[in-house]
Amino acid sequence: MVVLQNKISKQSVAALPKVNFEGRIFVVNTEAEARKAISYLNTHSIVGVDTETRPSFKKGTTHKVALLQISTHDTCFLFRLNRLGLPDFLEEFLQNDVLKVGLSLKDDFAMLRKRNTKDPRSGNWVELQDYVPCFGIEEKSLQKIYALLFGKKISKSQRLSNWEAEVLTEAQQLYAATDAWACVEIYNYLDDLRSTGGYEIVKVVETENN
Repeated sequence: MVVLQNKISKQSVAALPKVNFEGRIFVVNTEAEARKAISYLNTHSIVGVDTETRPSFKKGTTHKVALLQISTHDTCFLFRLNRLGLPDFLEEFLQNDVLKVGLSLKDDFAMLRKRNTKDPRSGNWVELQDYVPCFGIEEKSLQKIYALLFGKKISKSQRLSNWEAEVLTEAQQLYAATDAWACVEIYNYLDDLRSTGGYEIVKVVETENN
């Protein structure tokens, strides 16, 4: 029987060992590379999706979404939208029947709509913030949800780095891939629990500095 807690404190998360995506990462810079990536992704039934945007430290200055991460269980593609734009075939993938799992998708969709002509919301999507409450989990952040389920911490150290840099560093690639991959892992784990019913919920009434 798996025991699920509803909450976890920031201190508890900070004390956990870090987790990183250990699969293959492909940085996609050209349409030809993007077509090959989409062909591969279309052979899968479920993927994790996330985006990254260059941060703005100047009031009134904003940037378009620079990176779209799409990951399977063991392979992640980093589509550099600041170079590619959002080609039709990539838009079509976002709208097709492959199950796409993400967190805070409303924000991702808002950023993607600034680059596209089709609405990605019409695709086959699961919002983890809507899915995890079915299991008694009250946390909303990817880091805390992952920590609750797997006892490991997703690093957020690269979040405010330059996602439009000429070359993405290894640390950036790993950060971006881990976020998308974690969405797949969370969904698959909870879906297995749902199908077996082999879990119980322990309610943590209060956590300090949660």
